Amino acid sequence: MPIPALDHSTTRYSLPHAYWMARAAGLAALDPPGIEAQARAWGFDEVRHFESTHRMPFPIEDTQAYVMASDRMIVTGFRGTEVRKIYDWLTDVSTPPVPGPAHQGFIHYGFHQALQSVYPDIRDTLGELRTDGQSVWFTGHSLGGALAMLAGARWYFEEPHLLPDGVYTFGQPRTCERLLAGAHNAAFKNRCYRFVNNNDIVPLLPPEPVFTHVEALRHFDADGRLHEAMPLVAGLKDRAAGVRTDLFAPETDGIRDHHLPNYLAAFERNLAGTG
Repeated sequence: MPIPALDHSTTRYSLPHAYWMARAAGLAALDPPGIEAQARAWGFDEVRHFESTHRMPFPIEDTQAYVMASDRMIVTGFRGTEVRKIYDWLTDVSTPPVPGPAHQGFIHYGFHQALQSVYPDIRDTLGELRTDGQSVWFTGHSLGGALAMLAGARWYFEEPHLLPDGVYTFGQPRTCERLLAGAHNAAFKNRCYRFVNNNDIVPLLPPEPVFTHVEALRHFDADGRLHEAMPLVAGLKDRAAGVRTDLFAPETDGIRDHHLPNYLAAFERNLAGTG
């Protein structure tokens, strides 16, 4: 079955729309001309680019994001990064969390700094481009997923009349503590979806109990089948199956499963009815 085209009129969750949000997350890794060419091919006639103008105080060179807008839909995508570049500070528990959006709970210091470097410009651009009540979406993979979740939270908690139509993340690390997660879960019910591919290591970081995840998990198992939840025993068996499958792979299963092309392949299998 062919994958449906991106529907600019949608305002709710569907598997095809989640796939396109994953594609949009990957778009953030391209250079500006590449983003613009693909965005226009998808029907977006306005594209803006954002990049931090100063180096982050941790092992990330910069923050990059884009906004693409059509007459019905606006998508903000945040660039991810390699596991090797973020692993050290995701596992470092020596830096205390900082207050979250509108002082709702607390968030990881590194994510706060990374988002703050571009968010004011993104907020102003959304205000400029949203001229006719277009739907608003945030998306990102890996680090980009954390920033997408926090950008959506800031957009709403700092101005409660602005609630995104959806936040979609792929391989997102734990981003906040329980107070913000609880407030986010209540506000973003049926609007936020967090996809995890089998043994992806990044969603297990930073370590609990300081940091936790928001709800609405969607989990791809070792065979690529999509589940709305993964019971503990079944989840442990599934992780073991994934590890056995890739015992002799050139990189660990947890890193391989984190790559966005493997998320896209799992989506495509489910859309084709083979997952």
